[in-house]
Amino acid sequence: MASLTSNKPRNFGAYSHYATPCTRTHQIGALFLVVSTFFVTRLFDQWFSESNSVTPVIDLRRTSSSYGIKTDNGIIRWPERGYGSHLSLKIYVYDENEIDGLKELLYGRDGSVKTTACLKGQWGSQVKIHKLLLESKFRTIKKDEADLFFVPAYVKCVRMLGGLNDKEINQTYVKVLSQMPYFRRSGGRDHIFVFPSGAGAHLFRSWSTFINRSIILTPEADRTDKKDTTAFNSWKDIIIPGNVDDAMTKNGQPDVQPLPLSKRKYLANYLGRAQGKAGRLKLIDLSKQFPDKLECPDLKFSGTEKFGRTTYFEHLRNAKFCLAPRGESSWTLRFYESFFVECVPVLLSDHAELPFQNVIDYAQVSIKWPSTRIGSEFLDYLASISGNIKLLQNRFLFANINGFAQILEI
Repeated sequence: MASLTSNKPRNFGAYSHYATPCTRTHQIGALFLVVSTFFVTRLFDQWFSESNSVTPVIDLRRTSSSYGIKTDNGIIRWPERGYGSHLSLKIYVYDENEIDGLKELLYGRDGSVKTTACLKGQWGSQVKIHKLLLESKFRTIKKDEADLFFVPAYVKCVRMLGGLNDKEINQTYVKVLSQMPYFRRSGGRDHIFVFPSGAGAHLFRSWSTFINRSIILTPEADRTDKKDTTAFNSWKDIIIPGNVDDAMTKNGQPDVQPLPLSKRKYLANYLGRAQGKAGRLKLIDLSKQFPDKLECPDLKFSGTEKFGRTTYFEHLRNAKFCLAPRGESSWTLRFYESFFVECVPVLLSDHAELPFQNVIDYAQVSIKWPSTRIGSEFLDYLASISGNIKLLQNRFLFANINGFAQILEI
């Protein structure tokens, strides 16, 4: 039996079992290989550049339709960014009468909740998107040809008006989904739900069991809220704008018209309740230090210290910058309301995400400032760029009009 020990020295070097020495001949050969590779590569590069120097003749009439390239007087232009203007999509909208329980999600257990009552506030998104899809050119009445399925429900409104309680909402959703064979076929991946309030899909308590794969439309894309588990998933869900009441517009125009910049009294304003939130409390304190620059009254939920909608917009238009700090969650409707009075929105919410960011370049039309740096330097910065406000307004009106057109085409 061989001994477990050996007096022979061991060679632990890499590839030691080959024991082939590196001679001068090997070194010269390696150098030759490197040099020859370099020159051969240069030769190929020169040959390819010469062969490509002659521009091939392209029949634009044949190739543009095949590859989706647009032509303008013979000049090739790539398709526009974003969704594109020739979207091929079919959406099926479930009818309220075809599934038992769907009417309850729309009008409550006894049908007493009126659609007109659900058009106000953030509830309105559920009603408006439903109506938009019913009238859309992409709607189909054939389930077999549908790419997506829309499930209409006004549950936030129904709940707030006493039409259903939380337990009934959960039970009714489960009953409705159990009657949808196309939902079961895809595991819900091609079905769309709208949850426009701060609670999001949590209004449906069993959302994580039944619609965790479905597409959710919501203005709330907050991953830092007080819920243990967020219902928003950026891989499949879509952020939509907050709903501004129709009462604030007449014939498509704002009821409260913007003021000329020269007539605006304040540099910035925040018109909302403090709710004990750190960022909002900082703004109230800052307004006391600089009352001529920042309007920030300590508003209440009700009583004389609450603004009506018209009064609110009349105050909103009296500043050059409209501040949008974090509330119960990271998003805030004030960001969208500011555009109605041509006030530059300033987002003071670190984790907020905005709708249609692949189409609209928000960096061109708004400002984002760290919520931890709300102080005099913040006002100094706004004052230093106040001369560029007209440029920001023009960017919003013209630079992004194509993006909005693509969105509204649905």
